[in-house]
Order: sequence, then C-alpha cells, then structure tokens
Amino acid sequence: MKAYLFLLGLIFFLGACTKEVEVDIPGYQEQLVIDGSISTGSPAIVLISTSENIYSPTNLEAYLNGFVSGATVVVTDGVVTDTLVEICTDNLPPGTEDLAAAFFGIPADELISLNLCGYFSTNITGQVGKTYNLEVSVGDQNFSAVTAIYEATALDSLYWKPEGSLTNHGWSWATLSDPAGSYDAYMWEIQRLNHLPDGTQDPLWYKTFNPFFDDLVFDGLTFDFAYENPINFFDETVDEDYRGYYEQGDTIIIKLSKLGRDEFNFYQKKYSQMYTSGNPFATPTNIPSNIEGGALGVWAGFSPWTDTLICQP
Repeated sequence: MKAYLFLLGLIFFLGACTKEVEVDIPGYQEQLVIDGSISTGSPAIVLISTSENIYSPTNLEAYLNGFVSGATVVVTDGVVTDTLVEICTDNLPPGTEDLAAAFFGIPADELISLNLCGYFSTNITGQVGKTYNLEVSVGDQNFSAVTAIYEATALDSLYWKPEGSLTNHGWSWATLSDPAGSYDAYMWEIQRLNHLPDGTQDPLWYKTFNPFFDDLVFDGLTFDFAYENPINFFDETVDEDYRGYYEQGDTIIIKLSKLGRDEFNFYQKKYSQMYTSGNPFATPTNIPSNIEGGALGVWAGFSPWTDTLICQP
C-alpha cells in the first residue's frame, strides 16, 4: 500500500513540474549560392541558385526553380578576362555533353532533356600554377572569390586485392607519397570503364563516401590506403555481401585531384553534414565559404591526376 501511495505521489509530483517553453526560432533568410569550379584543361563552370528553407524539398525540381538567370559572371587569370556564357543543358554546344554530365552528375541522355542552366567560360581553361578571380553580379549584389590550381600529386601505385575471405571482391588500393613541408588536400573519384548493360560507357565520375582528405596527419609520409566502390553500394541487383567492393575483372579510372585549404574546408564540412543529416546526435556543422559578399558556396580550383586500374591480383 505504501509503495502504491508513493508511486501515485510521484506521478502527481512529476505532472506538476511540467512547464511550457516557447522557443523563438529566427525567420528564414534567403541567400545566394555560388558553386563554381575550374580544373586543369577544362573551362570554368559556375552555378548560381538561391538557398532553400531547411524544411523545403531537396530535389531536382527545387534546384530548377531556384536557379538564378541573368547574372554577370567574370573569371580572370590576371592576363585573360572572360565573361561566362549562360548555357542550358537542353541547348549544349556539340561535344560538351559529357563534360556537363560529369559536372552535374547526371547521365548525358537525361541531362539534355532537362533545363539545367549554368555559366561556362569560353576563353579560359584551367592551368597549373595560375590564380583565378571570380566576380559575380546579381542585380545590385556583388560577390567575389579567389582560387588557384596547384601542381597535381601522382600516386606511386594502384592495385587491387581480395578483401578478407573473399576471393573475387576487394577494394581499390593506392600508395601515396605526400609532398613534405606544404599543405596538401585531395579529392578521390572513380569512373568505370566497363560498359553498362545497354552497351554504352558510363561517363560519370563517382565520389566515395569520404572523398576529401588532407595531409594534416601524414605530411611528407608514404603510405597505402583503400577506397570502397561507391557505384554498387545501393545497387539491389548486387549481393549485399559484395556491395562496396570491386569485382575481379573490373576496370576503373582513378582521379586524384589537388585542391586548396579553403576549398577543402568547404567540401569536408559539406560532406560531413550530408552524411550526418537526420542524426540527432551529430554535432551541427557550419559550412565555411570562400565567397566574399555574403553568398554561400565555393569557388574551387582542381588539378587532377588520373590512371587506370584493372582489378586483378
């Protein structure tokens, strides 16, 4: 009886301790988003859109609706000044389909049926050792950013080996000798050379789950590291035991791109936020930007190094 009375009293006590708290959530303020890049041997490409409320859908239609047309976008390398041309994917210049597909991450045959628009340089392509200034004007708003293209770092070797008890499946492995005494940051991507079921070659570059890394803990060291296969990770036609692995006989191109410190900080925080989205225990992340003037996004230079890996022991 005493236990019953104690429990009853505890319930009344806890019920009496409730308090209604009102939280003042700041209103949403739309910002401009500038996402631009220039790589060795490739033109500058800049996408301009508006940011979305956190509760807004994050799909292709939302991006199409948020694209900003009519901006003035200028890139200069100190010698050549180029005003970028606004081009939409349903009217791409001949020969640029695969480049646009790789940039947007959408197969070329799907891309041309969409009205995705961006700003493309016609007189400037990326060169190692050069610095590129970006200026964007949208109405009475002006934004600027600076990036550079650094000397690429080649991998010492690429190889494949079966993982654990598996005989025909494993990760891609590489040996990297990081330059000593300088800050170096990298991006890892892969492209498959095996043909798709319809007989065509896949032109897209795929990023792994953590494609960006820097030499904070391995400056000047030589070491081996491995990366998973990002293409088949969610492919339900592949046995779960083999997802994330390359199969013996696969042929892939590895691309290791060098980028600057500010650019790395942006992408590293961006991908960290992407992979922890919806996790209530994840630490909130503020994504830095190298865009001056109040816009979000990044202006990034890349110097890629590529080589082919045939997955054989």
